[in-house]
Amino acid sequence: MNRHESMLRIAASSDISVLLLGESGSGKEVAARFVHAHSKRAGGPFIALNCGAIAKGLTESILEGHRKGAFTGASEERLGVVRSAEHGTLFLDEIGEMPFETQCKLLRILQERAVMPLGSCDSLPVDFRLICATNRDLRAEVHAGRFREDLYFRLNVFPVKIPPLREREDFATIAQEIWKEFTDHKPLSANEIASLSKRNWPGNVRQLKNVLQRYSLLKPYDITLSKLLDEEFFDPTPYNSVAEPFKLYNVKARRITETPEWELICSELSKNSGNRSITAQKLGISRGCLNYHIKKHQS
Repeated sequence: MNRHESMLRIAASSDISVLLLGESGSGKEVAARFVHAHSKRAGGPFIALNCGAIAKGLTESILEGHRKGAFTGASEERLGVVRSAEHGTLFLDEIGEMPFETQCKLLRILQERAVMPLGSCDSLPVDFRLICATNRDLRAEVHAGRFREDLYFRLNVFPVKIPPLREREDFATIAQEIWKEFTDHKPLSANEIASLSKRNWPGNVRQLKNVLQRYSLLKPYDITLSKLLDEEFFDPTPYNSVAEPFKLYNVKARRITETPEWELICSELSKNSGNRSITAQKLGISRGCLNYHIKKHQS
């Protein structure tokens, strides 16, 4: 068992607040759901909120809810995410993106374990377990004045770092489990797993999932995994730079100093059977630039 999995199981055995740290796409919400599912609150709700998506002016209503008639348009009572998580787990994703003024309200809720809905004068106690996640360095955010230090210490009770996919010892297991979600085909072969594991996966599990879903659809059409991986991780050279040889299409390197002549564009389009993506890559220009010149000369 990996260290972070052991930490998650330990956290699940208690009611402690958990702070999940890791790169975007590394599976922090999956980890949060794991903790909830293995805790004594598993029978309660799991309420997730992306803190970066909280609309300005609706903070109190989203967190604490509101009474009917509390403001124009409040035609019915709303619980808010905190009360919705009663006897369950509240998962605040991307906590590092929570607006500073919202952090004050969350701090009060955590201190009092109670909410005061808009339009009410009564404080309502709430029983919930808190799990937060972020891909930011919250200590650096505190030092920069973008995150409250007192809230940071409220959240950083039991930090668990979720490792990026490239550092996971169970990469093969993760890939096979994802593959099962998309296809009834036989498991990925050892060669396919090896091809996958050689990549850096900056998008982590989310990126791996996208590639495998694409592969499950294209494999019956004899599209190889190696081809898809080459396309996924192809890194075109920026315009006005010395181009490295294109490994995917085996194109000789050339220096791009200006937009290619129209005759050269037509020639490359013809060689590539009209495929604009390949043509743009061979010419060392963007597809948008190629489309512009085609439109310009055809108008």
